[in-house]
Amino acid sequence: MKGNSYYWRKLHSLLGVIPLGGFIIVHALANFQAYERGPEGFTNAVHFINSLPIVTLLEIFGIYLPILFHGVYGLYMAYQSNLNSGRFKYERNWAFTLQRITGVITFIFVIWHVFETRVQVALGNVTHEELGSTMHNIATSPALFILYLIGILAAVFHFSNGLWAFLISWGITVSPKAQKVSANVCMVIFVLVAALFILSLVAFTGDEFKEAASAALALTNIG
Repeated sequence: MKGNSYYWRKLHSLLGVIPLGGFIIVHALANFQAYERGPEGFTNAVHFINSLPIVTLLEIFGIYLPILFHGVYGLYMAYQSNLNSGRFKYERNWAFTLQRITGVITFIFVIWHVFETRVQVALGNVTHEELGSTMHNIATSPALFILYLIGILAAVFHFSNGLWAFLISWGITVSPKAQKVSANVCMVIFVLVAALFILSLVAFTGDEFKEAASAALALTNIG
């Protein structure tokens, strides 16, 4: 791997933006339906995503395998990195350090979140209609709410700062001016996407999600 580290790093960078960056944004917009339209809007968003053609293949090759590679190789890079923010007190070194730290947090958070949601659906323990209730149970636990908040902020920062680094490493932003502009754009992306997720998490604390799940379960039992 060391001999081809340049190409592995390029692939790692690319997958962090395409498709994983796109997945984060789509996931944020889908979850935001919980805040904007309540349980019905969130359920409709979930159904829309799961009704896409070849959704299983899209998940495997567009989400899970890229996450696995990006996460595992990212852990390897973090292990190999020299975190020098303590020696050099300037912004980009701190961003470099935070990128590695948030990468580890994000990888753990994503595994946990997927297990609590998608895996439980696959095992038949919950239905798509009950995902709102699952998120309600998580969001109404103070400890889990804080852990989710940390995971969300870590994931969105990792994506936003990674996008900035991607534009440099792929030769899109070459000049210092272009890099400064892209840094500001990526900061805006961080704020907007983080806001979508946080508002969604707050919305899941509402009792209507628990009640909606109970109604959906009752209908399923009647059917």
